[in-house]
Amino acid sequence: MYIIPAIDVLDKKVVRLREGNYDDVTTYDISLEEQIKMYHANGTELVHIIDLNGAKGDFSNQGYLFDIIRKTDMKVQYGGGVRSIEKVKELVDAGIFRVIVGTQAITNPTFLEELAKLNEGRVKYAKHIVIAIDVLDEVIKYSGWLESSPIKLISYIDKCLSLGFFRFLCTDISKDGKLGGAGVELYQKLLDHSPIIKLIGSGGISSMDDIRALNALSRMESCVVGKAIYENKISIDEIKDWNLKTLISI
Repeated sequence: MYIIPAIDVLDKKVVRLREGNYDDVTTYDISLEEQIKMYHANGTELVHIIDLNGAKGDFSNQGYLFDIIRKTDMKVQYGGGVRSIEKVKELVDAGIFRVIVGTQAITNPTFLEELAKLNEGRVKYAKHIVIAIDVLDEVIKYSGWLESSPIKLISYIDKCLSLGFFRFLCTDISKDGKLGGAGVELYQKLLDHSPIIKLIGSGGISSMDDIRALNALSRMESCVVGKAIYENKISIDEIKDWNLKTLISI
């Protein structure tokens, strides 16, 4: 299992939200550019960047984010407000390693079907797509976790798989930002559902013990770690040493 360091950006500042609540924000005294450079210097190959403004439909951060992302040699897993086929194509064609789609895939019944058509050309886009599933008590949340979907969790996963999308970023919202442990039970349920799912866990990871608990799950591909790094619960050196030993290819 590969550990992916996370950077959440709100109003051009590095932050973490508690349970997705925009009114419960912790701001860290480091810039996005400084954080990226720190990860890169420690051998990080893949970084997870979320535009929290974009997740709410405010794209004022994007120019700032892309200017910095273009300067790094690291692979970037990017999300927040990616709500059109054109934007997905633009990001992949521009070199973004993975593009996270969430709200539009849930609220627009034809979005995933149209996205799947991109896979019919020379560039196979499906391998660059991560389907975000943000879950609170098995209810799918979207629009920055402010809205709830009536779509059943497993039904949604089945639809994605049928269209060729196999990589999921699952955030257990009840765990997110609390440093209280990861959503092991939820992730095992999803992994048991299908042998082809590639799952990225997110939310609640507070220690290397939590990492080891996730790694013990059958076929867990990777996990995203954010607040635990900023709160000095997990060091970048520990992440580097772990990732050097992993057999997962990013």
